[in-house]
Amino acid sequence: MTERTLTIIKPDGVQRHLAGRIIARFEEKGLQLVAAKLVQITEEMARRHYAAHKDKPFFEPAVKFMSAAPSLVMIWQGEGVINMSRKMIGSTFGFDAVAGTIRGDFGRSERYNLIHGSDSPESAEKEIEMFFAPDEILDYEFSDARWLYVQRGSPKK
Repeated sequence: MTERTLTIIKPDGVQRHLAGRIIARFEEKGLQLVAAKLVQITEEMARRHYAAHKDKPFFEPAVKFMSAAPSLVMIWQGEGVINMSRKMIGSTFGFDAVAGTIRGDFGRSERYNLIHGSDSPESAEKEIEMFFAPDEILDYEFSDARWLYVQRGSPKK
């Protein structure tokens, strides 16, 4: 089943000129970009985005960080995209993340971790609605889809 996920290249990823390299990883994996925009996340939006963590000590620093500079907000689509992108992103802290993941290759900070990815279909739906209007999300076919999406157990064509 095709699903969507929200991905944010956070202010540190944009400021460190890593957006293109991060996007390339998602494209090379065969995921489909269906929406993208550069945004200045307000403190209010950051508070809503991190609302589940409001009682944690990192909440206020996270709000300040996310509203400090522009972020690149994107929607990626594909079968199993949430699980797949979470694996590509890596552990929360760059110093713990495995080499080959985005955080493992580019991150080393406890506070600045380059990228956000939705952790479930429910959070993806809420996060997408927070950052995108329905008419900002495109629906189109990849011309090479048949080379990308055959799943185990699928009949061969």
